[in-house]
Amino acid sequence: MYWGEKELGKWQGRAGRRYTGAAIKVSRGKRAYEIGGEAAETKLAERKVEQRTGMGGNVKTKLLQEEFANVTDPRTNITKKAKMTQVLKNAASIDYQRRGIVSKGAVIKTELGEAVVTSRPGQHGLINALLVKKK
Repeated sequence: MYWGEKELGKWQGRAGRRYTGAAIKVSRGKRAYEIGGEAAETKLAERKVEQRTGMGGNVKTKLLQEEFANVTDPRTNITKKAKMTQVLKNAASIDYQRRGIVSKGAVIKTELGEAVVTSRPGQHGLINALLVKKK
């Protein structure tokens, strides 16, 4: 993908096979409303948010860039806003890990220590995380 190029949406319609592995006879074509949007791919930078309308006129807040996370310490149950410095690990994709993209399950380095992202930044518009290792 080149700079400034938009990623194409992914068709999220019916699967082509049954759970047994048998092929499903297709009775109709694809529909435009079944196409999903591009991934937000949240990066570490100054906050940048985009509003998108979904089915039924619902509004989704896509977080494109963010530098702070709401980090909760599970022992004390206290939540603090902490600056993120780096994405250490991202199990979603090795490419996301290399590029420093934040998604659910990613391990991030913050001022308070290492934390695991529990929210979905591309869907929720914010980053919530649980503290794993204190600094």
